[in-house]
Amino acid sequence: MKKFEIYLVTAPGLEKALVEEVRDAGFAKPKMMPGGVRFRGNWQDVWRANLCLRGAVRVLARLGSFSAMSLGALDKRAREFGWLHVLHPDIPVKVEVTTRKSKVYHAGAAAERIEKALFEEAGIVSAPDAPVSLKARIDDNLVTFSLDTSGESLHKRGHKEAVAKAPMRETMAAMFLRQMGFDGTQPVFDPMCGSGTFPIEAAEMAAGLMPGRSRAFAFEHLTTFDADIWDKMRAPAAPVAPTVQFYGSDRDAGAVTSARANAARAGVADWTSFAQGDAADITPPTDTPGIVIVNPPYGSRVGNKKQLYGLHAGLGTALKTRFDGWRVGIITTEAGLARATGLPLTSPGAPILHGGLRVRLFTCDLT
Repeated sequence: MKKFEIYLVTAPGLEKALVEEVRDAGFAKPKMMPGGVRFRGNWQDVWRANLCLRGAVRVLARLGSFSAMSLGALDKRAREFGWLHVLHPDIPVKVEVTTRKSKVYHAGAAAERIEKALFEEAGIVSAPDAPVSLKARIDDNLVTFSLDTSGESLHKRGHKEAVAKAPMRETMAAMFLRQMGFDGTQPVFDPMCGSGTFPIEAAEMAAGLMPGRSRAFAFEHLTTFDADIWDKMRAPAAPVAPTVQFYGSDRDAGAVTSARANAARAGVADWTSFAQGDAADITPPTDTPGIVIVNPPYGSRVGNKKQLYGLHAGLGTALKTRFDGWRVGIITTEAGLARATGLPLTSPGAPILHGGLRVRLFTCDLT
């Protein structure tokens, strides 16, 4: 089966965690790139990457590239492309163009030429709400065509309806857990759990559940799709019951209710536990030390900054005095808020783009 480049998009700063996950999943020779990871594979590798990788935001299949110094050259080469090898003539396509340091500098004009070539040469119409997106990147006069094989962002696992005010995306949560050394055998506790992302993601990882098991993908609309092979690939294996539980608490009763509902929809209700409570009053939910991971509010995101220093101090005191032996991870935009906990936190990792802000994971081991 012919191989081509597959590019996995992730949040900038999480490339190292993702390349480790890709390697562990058995994909051959993955390489880190700014904003993602690339490797060579076939269409079944594309399907499996969408299905089983927790840290990828979307999976792009590279169709090919060529040099174009003008709109006319772009038009000519786009017409020569073998679109019907991958696209159905009766399924609309959304064309998205980015251009940088190129003679073809007008993205809108370039998109029009590509859309015209698709229609006149292959009978494929373009639509803004199409189920398939064709991405054309024009960089230093090199045009690269890629198909977004995911559709909706992969953080949308397909079984979460209730979302908190400032949610942590599932893809990021999984990579932060990986950076914390989580391997499925440690209990995880989030004392500001919101809609339950960290405990639910940890429970799924521990149980061996595939993150894409409950959703549809754009690659199902391509000519390369084989429904029989796909059904076998995603046939649910019996989950392995984790040996530990995964916990969340939140002062907001509505968040706790939402987290329980989300855990039930994800099929991990038996391995998760959620309770209402203030972060300053937390106690270890189990006698087995594990991982505390928390994404507290930051001033530019939710609430008032002065109040947040008190919130972080209260959380830090509770952790210092009651969580001996636990590993702590705090995600925040500001080192000052991390210091307000009074914990010996360090942040060896790169800043990560999250909702327009740059956050860091600060960690320490409590002894």
